Amino acid sequence: MSRPLLFTLLLIVLFAAGVWKVIDAGMQLPIKPKIEKVQPILQDQNVSKVAVPLTGISQALTQFKENIKHPLSLLLLQILVIIGASRIFSALLSMLGQQAVIGEIIAGIVLGPSVLKVFFPHFFHFIFPAESLNTLLFLSQIGLAFFMFIIGMDLDIDVIISKAGDALTVSIASILVPFFMGVGLAYYLYPSYGPEGVGFLAFSLFIGISVSITAFPVLARILQERGMTKTPIGSMAIMAAATNDLMAWCILAAVIAIAKAGGITGAIFTIILAVLFVVVMLLIVRPILQKISANQLKKAEPGKAVISISFFILLASAYTTELIGIHALFGAFMAGVIMPHNLDFRKSITEKIEDVSVLVLLPIFFAFTGLRTQMGLLDQGSTWVAFAFIMLVAVSGKFIGTAVSAKVVGQKWSNALTLGALMNTRGLMELIVLNIGYDLGILSPEVFAMMVLMAVATTFMTGPILNLVDWVNKRKAIITK
Repeated sequence: MSRPLLFTLLLIVLFAAGVWKVIDAGMQLPIKPKIEKVQPILQDQNVSKVAVPLTGISQALTQFKENIKHPLSLLLLQILVIIGASRIFSALLSMLGQQAVIGEIIAGIVLGPSVLKVFFPHFFHFIFPAESLNTLLFLSQIGLAFFMFIIGMDLDIDVIISKAGDALTVSIASILVPFFMGVGLAYYLYPSYGPEGVGFLAFSLFIGISVSITAFPVLARILQERGMTKTPIGSMAIMAAATNDLMAWCILAAVIAIAKAGGITGAIFTIILAVLFVVVMLLIVRPILQKISANQLKKAEPGKAVISISFFILLASAYTTELIGIHALFGAFMAGVIMPHNLDFRKSITEKIEDVSVLVLLPIFFAFTGLRTQMGLLDQGSTWVAFAFIMLVAVSGKFIGTAVSAKVVGQKWSNALTLGALMNTRGLMELIVLNIGYDLGILSPEVFAMMVLMAVATTFMTGPILNLVDWVNKRKAIITK
């Protein structure tokens, strides 16, 4: 038995035993009783208004005010503000050598209650009234579905299975080690920050997946900008991150099923349906789609019929997984995975949806995340101590799991540390997971805010850590000469 395989099997056994031990202990912790809270109805303070006949300019001004408050006008204004802020912050962060996605995340936080509401409360309530947030939520979910479809098309399962090799060991370790540490962290966080009515099992599993995710799109962009895509370490990082994404979404699907059912036993049926869905998509829908598109792919670019079928599969897949209970985004991701991997086909599909998804709809998701991120909740020393532990677990878990496993498969320490820095990138994928946990009521507002801050910090530090590793390697090379 090879050393990497022995290491992987040993890691899985230890991981399973450790997670079970922590969860078993955590299940003994008391669950906070759920208290029904009556939400106050927001009303206009000036309720006594006298109807006055309007003519001329007064009537025009009144109509103008009504038009401004119209849902469609408000939505268009929100999109304009969001896109404008995203472009500004992306440009500023690009000047600092950071990814544009970090600027978009920060723009979302600035537009939310953490900044805009604090300094310009009237403007905040005018742009983002509470009754308009559901529209932004659904629009952002549509954008995410299209984006996950693109991410799925970037993954080729056949290549992952045939050429993963050492990258598979690195990917497994980069998930299992931080996941185990995250479950242990949840045992510490749960008594103080566990939401009302939520058991330890669901809370711990979501904390585990939250600290073990890697943002494949951001990592790929970093490698491209640094000219590392074709290098051996860059190729391993791409393969490990792609495998990490695939495994993380499968684990997340199981975690969502368990969280919704309230326990493992109740989630078995949902998990069985999820597995059946994946099997049908890979073994039935994928071959059929390849046969349908084969003739047109030989002639020219995909015709409208093939593209419409692709979009139909995307929406049907997302709808199916939403019905099953594992979130529509997983279905969109799987729809992308089964798409034909012909370059012309992928290019044609991507060109049609990527710009709108990335430049318009994704910033809406970042803004919506910012609207529900309340940094003001981190106003006590205990919350910042908890955040410090979250950062410690998130960063050390990724570095230890990735670097040690990379060393086991024969990489130099410099390459192992580079891989650790790259796999520590979280960005968008982390925010997707956090929003799912928040929507399910598993993550409290305090934990959600701390996790969003962790996502920004870990993504921001990737570039500086890579620069530091490069500097150390150059210094060693000079000394050894």
